[in-house]
Amino acid sequence: MEVRSESLGQARLEKEKGSLQGGQVIQRTRLQVWFIRVCSSILIWTCLVQLVAVGELWHPRLLTGLSSRFSGASTLSFRVEDAVPSPPILLPARNYTSNGFLKVSCNGGLNQMRAAICDMVTVARLLNLTLIIPELDKKSFWADPSDFDDIFNVRHFIDSLRDEVRIIKRLPKRFGRKLGNQILQMPPVSWSNDKYYLEQILPLSAKYKVIHFNRTDTRLANNGLPVELQRLRCRVNFQALKFTPEIEALGRKLVRILQESGPFMALHLRYEMDMLAFSGCTHGCTEEEAEELKRLRYAFPWWKEKEIISDVKRSEGLCPLTPEETSLILKALGFDRDTQIYIASGEIYGSARRLAALRTAFPRIVKKEMLLDPEDLRQFQNHSSQMAALDFIVSVASNTFVPTYDGNMARVVEGHRRYLGFKRTIQLDRKRLVALLDLHQNGTISWDEFSVAVRLAHESRMGQPARRRVLVDKPKEEDYFYANPQECLCEGTSCDDLLGPRNSTVVR
Repeated sequence: MEVRSESLGQARLEKEKGSLQGGQVIQRTRLQVWFIRVCSSILIWTCLVQLVAVGELWHPRLLTGLSSRFSGASTLSFRVEDAVPSPPILLPARNYTSNGFLKVSCNGGLNQMRAAICDMVTVARLLNLTLIIPELDKKSFWADPSDFDDIFNVRHFIDSLRDEVRIIKRLPKRFGRKLGNQILQMPPVSWSNDKYYLEQILPLSAKYKVIHFNRTDTRLANNGLPVELQRLRCRVNFQALKFTPEIEALGRKLVRILQESGPFMALHLRYEMDMLAFSGCTHGCTEEEAEELKRLRYAFPWWKEKEIISDVKRSEGLCPLTPEETSLILKALGFDRDTQIYIASGEIYGSARRLAALRTAFPRIVKKEMLLDPEDLRQFQNHSSQMAALDFIVSVASNTFVPTYDGNMARVVEGHRRYLGFKRTIQLDRKRLVALLDLHQNGTISWDEFSVAVRLAHESRMGQPARRRVLVDKPKEEDYFYANPQECLCEGTSCDDLLGPRNSTVVR
């Protein structure tokens, strides 16, 4: 019996041992299968990412080949989802020897600074300089304390241009105040071409370690630059300069709210205190208001202290349209009272009183303050450039964009809308319009005659393809590059097909 019990115990032991070994084998097998699956997943994702990267590098730029596909620009629509860019691909860094550092201090409002940043990236690329993240204007009329990273996505800006320009967040400490003699501060000559920067500025980088441009507005010519430089300006403008995630998200929310109520117009009503004071335009203002604007102009040293005859400037088309004039023009162009209008601007001078006629003609007028909860806007309050960024996003996405003055925002938004498929942008001919307005209001022409004349005057001013106007030795009067970057809107170096006479839009 003992032998049998011993045999049974040994058998049981062998069985348990076998079970244990089997379990270990199964566990090892499971671990191997799990390991193989993990490795396979990593390999597949790696290959997928590489394929996407290669695809992005070889994918044509937005709207490439538009010349052969463009038709009916005024019928194109833009949904908020189109404004959400795909995740950036980290391009290989450009390998080059830097000639020094370029520091820039931008001046002006958001869109003036935006264009300047595009120009300064291009100059840094041309001269092989390392660019410091630009400083933004904090001393202008708006006194906005925002830094670059309060408005733009810094990481994206640096990474998306790393194959062209080396960009760093701050100047190395070794170039502090004690070594101030190594820094050259200067404003470059306005409207300069690549020859000026290569022949006049580049030699200075050999003497000074840091070149500081303390004014950056309009420091690069509209025309006469190599096409690769023009396209780099576009790349910075349309791809590298993304707003911060917070601004982007709130901007998309605004667009979504507007789109849920149907098509909408973005009206850049530039009837604001700073513009009226700067331009000296007081048409429609009371005597007290005109005097207030004059005092404001004289209070800022960079605005010209001189007498301005408002009526003369208005007759020359150099004043923004008043809200009352704007309401008549919009009706003459065929917009009915059911049109949804988003006012893309700051505080209108004269507030509700001056908006009364426009609201009567178009009751569906809204502003961001009306569409958003006050808590949504709290972080952007007292930051005019960040608020302007929200208006910028809405204006680019709108079905129709109408600026009442051709300032920096109007022109930069127009350029973005061209880049997105020549979306409808009505470029008001103010000189012609004020003459027609006066004729109608003094009874010389009827409403029907006025309306027909307004429409005829704007048949070719709807943002359709057109060549940029070049005026030799008159850069201030020629068409602005960022309003019509034609080199970036077609394939190859010729835009003849895209800019042909058949591409026109008739106002209906």
